[in-house]
Amino acid sequence: MSLLLDFTVAFPLLWLCVVGILGAIVGSFLNVVIYRLPVMLEKQWQREALVQLALPLPESIPRFDLLLPHSCCPHCQHPIAARDNIPLLSFLLLKGKARCCGERIPRRYPLVEVATAMMFVLTALIFPLGFPLLGAWILLSFLLTLAVIDHHRQLLPDVLTLLLLWIGLLFNIQGHFASLEQATIGAVAGYVCLWSVFWLFKLATGKEALGYGDFKLLAALGAWLGWQALPQVIWVAAASGLLFTLIQRGLAKQDFNQPLAFGPWLAVSGAVNMFIPWSF
Repeated sequence: MSLLLDFTVAFPLLWLCVVGILGAIVGSFLNVVIYRLPVMLEKQWQREALVQLALPLPESIPRFDLLLPHSCCPHCQHPIAARDNIPLLSFLLLKGKARCCGERIPRRYPLVEVATAMMFVLTALIFPLGFPLLGAWILLSFLLTLAVIDHHRQLLPDVLTLLLLWIGLLFNIQGHFASLEQATIGAVAGYVCLWSVFWLFKLATGKEALGYGDFKLLAALGAWLGWQALPQVIWVAAASGLLFTLIQRGLAKQDFNQPLAFGPWLAVSGAVNMFIPWSF
């Protein structure tokens, strides 16, 4: 660790370049999770439904997880060569078009890689080298993944929200972001808070305003940031989400009664509130 610290002091710009490259590589993996995890869950739910209905299962199911099959073009399903799978660089060299079929590569892929690289560099400028920096990278990676999945799929997978919660508690055993007591209370309070809002609104209107994934995500943020951060997390998420929706749907003349994914705004608010104690 001392050698790495000496390197960051002696070559700060080179260190930030290394961090940026690392962030882009992590972002490339996050793209895999964003695309494949919802599909994996849907396949699992379909299989469980067949079992519950006592219907025959398919004889052979091709392996589909985060490792296999290898990356394929989302348009023509042609396997992507290693030279065309380099984070950011391949997108630029290919001018945003797939080599195999010429279709445009979805913008989400380079945007996630750029966002992850920028977040990694920003945290490296603010957080001290060691567990706080590692924790910040982990938290931001999870939040970005959850935000994009919820935006596209209206889904916050338990495998991510609950894992994020437990990792937060583990990091706070040593009090890197909050004391263990604050983190434990934060996890419970985060879940109960949105759970209460959900049921009060449902009893009053008969409608569901939130999803259970939102409860678990706020619980995870409470486990990372402590209970004292929850009011600010909720306020920033609600205000930013409402303001953006009013502007975006007003300009596009969209129906204001359409469902709004709250997870992305919780993720944004959680990221903002993570930086506050380290920035002042």
